Amino acid sequence: MSVQTLLHAVSNLGAAFLIAGFSTANAQTVGDTPVYGGILNITVPTEPVGLNSGINTTMFIGEVSSKIVEGLVAFDVNLNPVPALATKWEVSPDGLTLSFDLRQGVKWHDGKDFTAADVEFTLKEVWQKLHPFGKSAFGNVTKVDTPNPHKVILHLSAPAPYILNYINTYGAQVLPRHIYEGTDIVNNPYNTKPVGTGPFVFKEWVKGSHIRLEKNPNYWQKGQPFLDGIVFKFIPDSAARIVALKAGELDVVLGSALPVTSLQQFEDKSKYSINLIDGNYLATIAFLQFNVRNKPLSDVRVRQAIAHAINKQTLLKLVYLGYGKVATGPVPSSVSKYYSADTRQYAPDLERAAQLLDEAGYKTDKSGKRFKLRLIHDGAGGSPQNIRTAEFTKQALSKIGVEVELQGPDFATFLRYVFTEQDYDMMNSSMHRLPDPTLGVQRIFWTQNIRKGVPWTNGSGYSNPKLDAIMEQAAAEPDEVRRKALIKDWQQIVQEDVPLLELVEPVWYTVSTARFKKLALQADGLFASYADAWLEPKK
Repeated sequence: MSVQTLLHAVSNLGAAFLIAGFSTANAQTVGDTPVYGGILNITVPTEPVGLNSGINTTMFIGEVSSKIVEGLVAFDVNLNPVPALATKWEVSPDGLTLSFDLRQGVKWHDGKDFTAADVEFTLKEVWQKLHPFGKSAFGNVTKVDTPNPHKVILHLSAPAPYILNYINTYGAQVLPRHIYEGTDIVNNPYNTKPVGTGPFVFKEWVKGSHIRLEKNPNYWQKGQPFLDGIVFKFIPDSAARIVALKAGELDVVLGSALPVTSLQQFEDKSKYSINLIDGNYLATIAFLQFNVRNKPLSDVRVRQAIAHAINKQTLLKLVYLGYGKVATGPVPSSVSKYYSADTRQYAPDLERAAQLLDEAGYKTDKSGKRFKLRLIHDGAGGSPQNIRTAEFTKQALSKIGVEVELQGPDFATFLRYVFTEQDYDMMNSSMHRLPDPTLGVQRIFWTQNIRKGVPWTNGSGYSNPKLDAIMEQAAAEPDEVRRKALIKDWQQIVQEDVPLLELVEPVWYTVSTARFKKLALQADGLFASYADAWLEPKK
């Protein structure tokens, strides 16, 4: 399938068709004979601010740390949980107890035994207290029992089936108690030199250059890993990433870090592979977020006017080249169990946008201008699509008299401006909505998740007590029919209030050389451990 044909298919039939097509195209990576040895070179477009996904779920952190630190499960290509540090799990009939049998004989990289005490400590002190998703994902856990070193039992105040969708290495990395207990976890030095149980051991971090991992010779999965090590190179310029991949200096480019316009250069299947499975677990939506604390964005009419000014279909076509779907609300269409298309939509309508701004008291001056907004984006060294989305937004809003100043700082500064200093008017980025709205969506709108200094929480400052009550009820509702109805109501409220304007459901793509192989594809492959990955010898 050529890239041109692929993009045409996406724009007409949607991302689901596209992903199904490339699942077959990548089938040759499964079942080949592994080869031992070699160093895998991967690019991380933006240098991480740390390597502890328990306190910061930014993708660049998880893409690296997932090779070092593990979760209780992973996800296969069909989004079914498969064993990792947990070998099996069981939910009680009333849904109030969740038990895990842990893998035995597992060692931390410093030689200490991995036990249930590590899981208990991490849940209580990290997942529940510090994790951006923690209050929603693990809020129902009231007690943790560890009857023996290899058994963990969670007692819940109400059923929380969504927990099983969030205990992989992206959502819930298990940290070593003996390293973190009694320390300032957020500032623990091991956040930048992690000790894990995974197939690779942290060796060095050369600031501005790379992170180097080496093979764990004592990994619990006998015979793995196949690779001798992994080097994550920081390459902020997208053109340089293209050159490095074509020159063989890189083996893998994760997380759509190449411009979609460049994919035609990697069509030759004898040299390259394009994987569209890796990001299915994330159910991502690209969005424009409003800081509702600030005027004029505190007025819902202004936010609705901006929504009418942005043509999402044109954005999808020009910026994403049809590589995804238009977003219609806070729950992506890929989460079909809870998705509702029956919500308020804002058709492109500049006349209506101008009318709303006039009604809000923001009429044009003699020069045709109404007011100025600062738009901060996380495209500096990251997604090329985020940069172009910011530029698209600036142009679109100029048509209704709104002047936009673009700011694209380094990633750490971006996070600080938005989530700590709250010093912005609008922000465009993308956030992962995950397989269940209680996990990936509630955090964005829940009043209790306005948490200064914690990335990827409720950064807009939006608060609606009615919505809070609905979200909390949905999280604890055991009847699936009633739960779906509640989540539908919550989507409608958010679409009326528009603290965020959902733009596009992008498709994540991983581009690699044909030498890169893996025993099994994963729906959470962006955070795969790569224990089962190898490099075929150069020909």
